[in-house]
Amino acid sequence: MGPKTSRVYETLRERLTGGEYSAGDKLPSERALVEELGIGRTALRQVLARLVAEGALEVRGRSSYRVPGKVSVRRPEGMQPWRIHGERDLYDNRWVKLQLWDVEPPGMESFEHHVVTLHHVAVTAVLDDQERVLMMWRYRFVPQQFGWELPGGIVDVDEGPADAALREVVEETGWRPKTLEHVVSYQPMVGMVDAPHEVFIGHGAERVGEPTDQEEAGHIEWVPLADIPGLMARGELMGSGTLVALLYILANRRAHGITAAR
Repeated sequence: MGPKTSRVYETLRERLTGGEYSAGDKLPSERALVEELGIGRTALRQVLARLVAEGALEVRGRSSYRVPGKVSVRRPEGMQPWRIHGERDLYDNRWVKLQLWDVEPPGMESFEHHVVTLHHVAVTAVLDDQERVLMMWRYRFVPQQFGWELPGGIVDVDEGPADAALREVVEETGWRPKTLEHVVSYQPMVGMVDAPHEVFIGHGAERVGEPTDQEEAGHIEWVPLADIPGLMARGELMGSGTLVALLYILANRRAHGITAAR
């Protein structure tokens, strides 16, 4: 960051930590902040992105920034992590690695634990102005089941998660999101599998062509958000990334009193 950008960052950081904004408050628009702080919109977005990454802000909708809600529960103190004494490979290829780790939980004897390492993944829920989300109806041979999925895939080497998210949406659906925001990072199977997932929300999209990823091809449809609870009850939402992204959207809409009309 340059001197002016750093100054704006410090100004906004002081406002957030000093109590000028309360939990859930919406920040002024980008246009208002640009005029007030005397900074360009691109530089302002760098500042806002840093504050989002630090957890001082969260993004809602299109370039709408809010102060995160308060959390009442406290982190327990005095607990110790497991000790890791070593690891050895059992199997390793370009898709999956299987290892045995020598671990020691607090107060227990050490033992060997299987650890599976998979790729870094990005998943995107693209919303339009008609309360719909862009999804694909696909067959997955492992569970031997058809179901609805959000576009997503592996983050390539030297590729950022946001770039991968955008690329996968275009390759798998032929639609390009107009905006893209990161909302949550998570691990789907923390007891044994290391497979970091990044969830993004896109707003608006333009059709740029036909899907180019034939291996991941499926029927593409804009699914009403009002249908999501029913599809979930029928077991037709496939994959943890799809579930996490859609539950995030529904939870945020409920928190703000928004309902999807049929």
